Amino acid sequence: MVTIIQNFLGGDELAACRAELEGAGWVDGKTTAGKQSASVKANRQLPPDSRASREWSARILELLGQNLAFVSAALPDKILPPMFNRYGEGEHYGLHVDNSIRTGTNGAKLRSDLSATLFLSDPASYDGGELLIETSFGTPSVKLPAGSLVIYPASSRHRVAPVTRGERLAAIFWVQSMVRDDAARTMLRELDVTVQALTAEHGHTNRHVVTLTGMYHNLLRLWAEV
Repeated sequence: MVTIIQNFLGGDELAACRAELEGAGWVDGKTTAGKQSASVKANRQLPPDSRASREWSARILELLGQNLAFVSAALPDKILPPMFNRYGEGEHYGLHVDNSIRTGTNGAKLRSDLSATLFLSDPASYDGGELLIETSFGTPSVKLPAGSLVIYPASSRHRVAPVTRGERLAAIFWVQSMVRDDAARTMLRELDVTVQALTAEHGHTNRHVVTLTGMYHNLLRLWAEV
């Protein structure tokens, strides 16, 4: 399932994040890629131990925990602190699959069930740079407004098209979900959205709302690994 969350980061906070990151020191993005990924990766990355990376990574993690749409879609167990990348003219990331096990700067490991990209650049400020994700229904091209987030299965083959003008700035991170199976997560997400809509219309005490809420939690109880 590919999920888009609009306006995840906005206003003055988005502008402050972008301004600070654009003035930071960037290094070759191959430093954190696996063997296959490194062979097709041409971008720059902010060192995870830099002040700007630490501060904005922590802020994004804080916002993720508060965002109900993200929690509903990802059912997160662990989240790897976000990293920041930058693509200038001619830079790209060829077709690849993300590593199944990711390691954070503190040595903690997680299983990468979901990948996520938070777009930080105004899409009008650069050409190219689309995120292309191969799915069983085709290959959607994702280029979102600054501050918007896309979440997709880490098992998907995907790539970033070459940037032909300007620069593309983004944050990327990985999630280990309580529910590792994508089809199960998708069903739970759809059921949760339905329950929320019916609750808004009929209230929490409506017997159909109570029944569906129970079904949601019983399925989560069945599938969750905690």
